[in-house]
Amino acid sequence: MRRISITVGTAVLTAGLLAAGPAQAEPGHGRATLTGFASLPAQTFVPGSEPSGTQLGTAPVNGVTPPFSGQPVQGFSGIVRRHDGTFDVLSDNGYGAKNNSADFLLRVHRIKPDFRDGTVRVLGGFNLSDPRGLVTWPLTRSDRTLTGADFDVESIVRAADGTYWIGDEFGPFLLHFSPSGKLLDAPIELPGVRAPEHPHLNGSEPNLGRSKGFEGMARSVDNRRLYPLLEGTVAGDPAGTLRMYEFDLRKRAYTSQRLGYRLEDPANAIGDAISVDRHRFLIIERDNLQGDAAAFKRIYLADTRDRNRDGFLDKTLVADLLDLADPRGLGGSGETFRFPFQTIEDVVILDDRTLGVLDDNNFPFAAGRTAGKPDDNEFITVRLAERLKADPRVYR
Repeated sequence: MRRISITVGTAVLTAGLLAAGPAQAEPGHGRATLTGFASLPAQTFVPGSEPSGTQLGTAPVNGVTPPFSGQPVQGFSGIVRRHDGTFDVLSDNGYGAKNNSADFLLRVHRIKPDFRDGTVRVLGGFNLSDPRGLVTWPLTRSDRTLTGADFDVESIVRAADGTYWIGDEFGPFLLHFSPSGKLLDAPIELPGVRAPEHPHLNGSEPNLGRSKGFEGMARSVDNRRLYPLLEGTVAGDPAGTLRMYEFDLRKRAYTSQRLGYRLEDPANAIGDAISVDRHRFLIIERDNLQGDAAAFKRIYLADTRDRNRDGFLDKTLVADLLDLADPRGLGGSGETFRFPFQTIEDVVILDDRTLGVLDDNNFPFAAGRTAGKPDDNEFITVRLAERLKADPRVYR
């Protein structure tokens, strides 16, 4: 039996990964409550931007016909709080695959939700680029603006110096950008793990599923480490187990430490991760369904201290996103609110009882809210039944 010793701070986990069985979450904190709702219409485009979606064909999708006259403001796959009521949100690779996203420009948008009138304003943003030529393989564009055929960016954190670290799924790679979106370091490869889209496979077999790289990434509360979390199971690991790595920001290198996260069902996936303190993370776990078929969209508090000694992060349910109390009728669907999107990929701590949660609307393909209509980008706030008792440094 292969055993892995895992350390975070002073906590040590010893994981017998080959003995992994069904996940066992701790009892939940109680029913969470919807406290805010705002949405950005699906057909929102970056003003004055280039056309996109030319590789999608011309058949209507959910009532929308590609190609599009501009770059859609969509695919929110990561979020950073800016402490002035605005947020940076990360668009993913565009249209879901390398071969259809070459005209989608990777971008970070700045948004501001207004929960009084239920709207989300787009205040601007910046494209991601590699002007210094740090990516050594061919890029799609000669101007070295990055596209969805180059990387599948899915997670984002802001470091203490104001720069951004972004997790990619095609490598998977860690990408380091300036505050204006310029690549600062060569892409950092994950040792021993390669997805099918990796640029240097050279005929070798990948050991990670397509676009199953760094879907979530947390920053430690002391700003010294990153914790990128794979969305898929590495070949040879038990079904439904995911690896979370530790990356030292000062050394620009992975440490020897590794955490294990066990899904409630091997068919599930994670959507995002954020630190609560030096031992705990919030992690979105979801099924791959939408609309009425959606059955599993949850946020867990995951603890490295492994009190049940099963070798994996201890999980406590803090919010069932398909069963939120809505006594004020904010969601417009009675006293229970459902967040039924295929991909829910953003969580941010707003205060010790309140989370912000956003969907990746997969424009134009997903129709989780209304059949036949592309999903909007929704931003909800959720009040938890119990306090997180978070480290104050998570708000910096």
